[in-house]
Amino acid sequence: MIEDPENLADAIANFNTIQSERNYQQAQATLRRILDNLDLSQRERSGLEAEITELRDMLAKLDRSVFQVAVFGLVGRGKSSLLNALIGQEVFEAGVLHGVTTERQQVVWEVDNWQDEFDLDKDTPVALQEAIEFIDTPGIDEIEGAERHIRAYEIACQVDLILFIIAGDISELELQTLSQLRKAGKPILLVFNKVDRYPDADRLAIYAKIRDERVKEILSPDEIIMVAAAPMTMHAAARADGSMGISYHPGTPQVAALKWRIVEILQREGKSLAALNAMLAADRIQKQTIDRKMDSRDEAANDIIWQFVMAKAIAIAINPITAADVIGGAAIDVAMIIRLSQFYRIPMTRSGALGILQSIAIGMGGLTVSGLVANLGLSGIKGLLAILAPATGGVSIAPYTAVALTQASIAGVSIYTIGQITKTYLANGASWGEDSPKSVIAQILVTIDKHSIVDRIKQELGVRD
Repeated sequence: MIEDPENLADAIANFNTIQSERNYQQAQATLRRILDNLDLSQRERSGLEAEITELRDMLAKLDRSVFQVAVFGLVGRGKSSLLNALIGQEVFEAGVLHGVTTERQQVVWEVDNWQDEFDLDKDTPVALQEAIEFIDTPGIDEIEGAERHIRAYEIACQVDLILFIIAGDISELELQTLSQLRKAGKPILLVFNKVDRYPDADRLAIYAKIRDERVKEILSPDEIIMVAAAPMTMHAAARADGSMGISYHPGTPQVAALKWRIVEILQREGKSLAALNAMLAADRIQKQTIDRKMDSRDEAANDIIWQFVMAKAIAIAINPITAADVIGGAAIDVAMIIRLSQFYRIPMTRSGALGILQSIAIGMGGLTVSGLVANLGLSGIKGLLAILAPATGGVSIAPYTAVALTQASIAGVSIYTIGQITKTYLANGASWGEDSPKSVIAQILVTIDKHSIVDRIKQELGVRD
């Protein structure tokens, strides 16, 4: 039993540190497993390069123990100057007119530099990462329309901490962007920069307005920090004519409060945040990968279905024997089901395919019966016209062709419908899901445009009305 409160606090801190480290290692292992087990064809992989690269970058970030901090703000708010002040070096190019940062820039900074500056005990088990990667982004007002929020949100989803820079009372555009960034679920610090340009009373009044009115529903007061990244000091100087003038010189950056706040976040939740963000990104990318894989396989499955649609349409069109139409058509249906099962890597026997075909036929109900009756009737007429062709001197060929085309269209619509139902069943892991087969089939039948199928069959057969 731990009686000393200090010992209890130390025990809790040690437990939290161990848990953070465990979560961190679990995140690394999960990312590796996802990357190692990507079940993608070459065709599917070609559409997912960006997502796969992002996963690899995320794993590399964890392996390097890097904590990412992204800076957002309008042009002229001093984003680059602030980063230079935090790092203590002129690394990011800063400008005052049209915004120098046109593309994302990033610099890795060793945490040891700040541990020395703040006299942190390196022997204390804290969750500090080995390095911070600062990311400077283009001014949000340089990007037009909806793309502005999309690009900002995409970066926000990838990083561990967001710094949003303002230089006075917050504008409507800044407030909209801040709200959008908040949806990424990341820690945000609102940094009121260039406070050296305001008299004390004005600065405090602006701060109070921002805190109590503008961002009250978005941020807490301790998430708002005032800084002066590139302050200017005034000096009296004699001019050549002997008069006195004022010159401006760079002063010492006032960013210690922001530095300490970042270190505080790193100490308290650095590794946990990095692990959580990696898992959120992995979950998002894995869903995109699955969706892309399913879309790609859906397209490929549709290609298989259409090959059988045309095979059945042609076979029905050229065959004059009624029994052969029925038997041959069913054989093509079964062959398609088996081919689709192979595509979805689900073992399927001929009897199993016949069972699925039977379930689909029952689910399609009247449509199948009426289609079969129509097919039998047309097959009989087509056979009669074929027999009469010699006696009529070929006159019956034209009506034979019309009947054959109609029959081919009916057969094509039928097998296309069977293919779509089978595809849904197999893509769901050879299951109808929570609904009954009839419900699933009814949903699919509503989405099928029979006229477009018939038009495509005619087009591919080279027939014109």
